[in-house]
Amino acid sequence: MFTLGCHLSSAKGYLRMAQDAASIGANTFQFFTRNPRGGRAKRIDPADVAAFAAFAESHGIARILAHAPYTLNPASDKQQTREFALMVLGEDLARMEETPHQMYNMHPGSAVGQPAEAAIAKIADALNASLQVGQTTTLLLETMAGKGSEVGGTFEELAAIIDRVDLDGHVGVCFDTCHVWDAGYDIVGDLDGVLREFDHAIGLGRLKAIHLNDSMNPCGSHKDRHARIGEGQIGIDALSAVTNHPKLRDLPFYLETPNPALSGYAEEIAALRKARA
Repeated sequence: MFTLGCHLSSAKGYLRMAQDAASIGANTFQFFTRNPRGGRAKRIDPADVAAFAAFAESHGIARILAHAPYTLNPASDKQQTREFALMVLGEDLARMEETPHQMYNMHPGSAVGQPAEAAIAKIADALNASLQVGQTTTLLLETMAGKGSEVGGTFEELAAIIDRVDLDGHVGVCFDTCHVWDAGYDIVGDLDGVLREFDHAIGLGRLKAIHLNDSMNPCGSHKDRHARIGEGQIGIDALSAVTNHPKLRDLPFYLETPNPALSGYAEEIAALRKARA
């Protein structure tokens, strides 16, 4: 099955997100657990969750992806920032169990003046404090573009975090096409080579989801500027090669492209489904 969706607003609840996804030809979706700039999470309505579960089952929506707020930075050396990160991780992972067996994606964090090794250790410490033995949620670390002091711009940095996590069976990776391209991994000219690098550093068994985004910038720019599918430097042919690759095609794909309306996502989803071999 080609599992393809986009990022949707969670303001109206799980059922509405599933209905919006189905209306544009998607069979999965991503959403923020709370305001992307931080703040309190909206109360989960059990009736909404039950209605979502019934709708999802009847419309083939099996695996959804939650996204942590951008302000989450467990790598910080500031106590207040780290306390906020631990609070959000704890709350969000507990809330995810209201919709069991789903995925939760996070940006690893930013070192901000620290050595990368110190930041990596802090991220792992936060995960060790937050992951629970009995949880059904898989936490995903996202590949990053390597801009500024952010951690995760190389596969080796993500591997270094995972290696320090005690309950590493609950941890996977989300592969962002824009980010890896901007980080310097040539998925246009050598996708197989990039996947070999990923497999060597992390292991393809850890790869659980893909953010499917074009990029406004050339390979290695370290800028992280998403573009609509086919309107950037990666292009629809290379992105379709990602969705058709035998080692990737069974993963769920999530669009995070700059579309002001659902109709834009619908166009991209239709084009990608048409290009599916």
